[in-house]
Amino acid sequence: MKHIVLSLIISIAFFGCQSKLENEQTAISKLNIIYINVDDLGWMDTEVYGSSFYETPNITRLANMGMTFTNGYAGAANCAPSRACLMSGQNTPRHKVYTVGNSDRGNAKTRKIIPIQNTVFLADSIITMAEMLQKEGYVTGTFGKWHLGDDPRTQGFDVNVGGNHRGGPGPDGHFSPYHIGYIEDNQPGENLSDRLTQEAVTFIQQNKAKPFFVYLPFYDVHTPLQTSPDLKEKYTQKAGNEWQSHAVYAGMIETVDRNVGHILDTVEKLNLSNTLIVFTSDNGGIRDVSSQHPLRAGKGSYYEGGIRVPYIISWSGVIEPNTSSSTPISNLDFYPTCMELVDAEMPDKVLDGLSILPVLKGGTLPNRSLYFHFPIYLQAYAGVNDDARDSLFRTRPGSVIIDGDWKLHHYYEDDGIELYHLKTDLGERKNLANSNPQKRDELHQKLSGWIKSVNAPIPSEPNPAYDTSFIPPKKGTRY
Repeated sequence: MKHIVLSLIISIAFFGCQSKLENEQTAISKLNIIYINVDDLGWMDTEVYGSSFYETPNITRLANMGMTFTNGYAGAANCAPSRACLMSGQNTPRHKVYTVGNSDRGNAKTRKIIPIQNTVFLADSIITMAEMLQKEGYVTGTFGKWHLGDDPRTQGFDVNVGGNHRGGPGPDGHFSPYHIGYIEDNQPGENLSDRLTQEAVTFIQQNKAKPFFVYLPFYDVHTPLQTSPDLKEKYTQKAGNEWQSHAVYAGMIETVDRNVGHILDTVEKLNLSNTLIVFTSDNGGIRDVSSQHPLRAGKGSYYEGGIRVPYIISWSGVIEPNTSSSTPISNLDFYPTCMELVDAEMPDKVLDGLSILPVLKGGTLPNRSLYFHFPIYLQAYAGVNDDARDSLFRTRPGSVIIDGDWKLHHYYEDDGIELYHLKTDLGERKNLANSNPQKRDELHQKLSGWIKSVNAPIPSEPNPAYDTSFIPPKKGTRY
């Protein structure tokens, strides 16, 4: 009898240990995910995408490891709505975060209609991508700008360093002492991106035996523009060009690149080859700081300069190194992509993107249109230098559809339609709405159908403060 009991105890212990080992092995075999989201980095602001002024060897290194997308888009043209699209997997009419703060931006006398009211933060009722990954057994950490609420730990993150409601680091905020919350000062003068990256590296080291999701949304290269004296001097001495020559901004980009290198080194050192790494930006760059030529306009505009962004994705052993894809993608696609990667099931979750896993494996996606809805106003940064539709606003209320090589804008103040063939006119300079009425009407019908399908609000109420006799301030004046 004693022998039977002893055998039973040994068997239970053996199978218990075996089960624990299998669980640990399963956890380790799950794909790790690192999503690097640079703030306001333009499409042309790295060597990978054609810059000859900014120096980004580590971003180039990442591109050599994986796939570069040439037709990648943000879900919106400025910070909060783009991040809400990413984290919710839903387009702006569903989460209703259309901009940062109030929607009635600019001088009231120059706004013809009443904009739709903005929702400032992402509702807790929306299950975020981070919450989905948490439920699938991932440990989640965010290191940097959140901008969708006060504390991302209420929206799916186990660890938060430096993320709250703030959209920027504040005056002198790229160096310690910090003003962003949920971060303690270590030493005066410490660089914020360096610190956030080190926190992310520590998180990876501590959780290397678990499946992890690292969200690294740098505050760089958002204003205020700040860099170290040595980097400023370096790029002051370096010859720029008519499109890119801002020495301080170049130093900020090099700081981001340096920290991308730290992440790549950490993944390599810890032998975490089963890791998907995404590098992108939340929206286009500020044109007056760094022109995205040949793209038109910049952050806040729904011309290409405001929504076309870099995407570089690596995944050792799956994504073919040093490849590129012209498949149009959006940050709305990463929620369904992550769901497929971790085999998550959420039958009631409404998603507006597609999983791009087939593309990462060398395949294709079904043909589809990309949609953008912005029923509000964004005032100008630098007047005519913004290269927008007019010098008073980066954009006025409107919606956009991109369908293959074609793009159509519909603006609601004047019922204006603009049609561009991006393959031959990437800079959106030649409006074909009148010369190609068939394509114009086809895309406008598609856009109208989508607007109805998502119940997108259309602003139409006249603004009583609008004054046709009002003479706006000088071009370039901010109000």
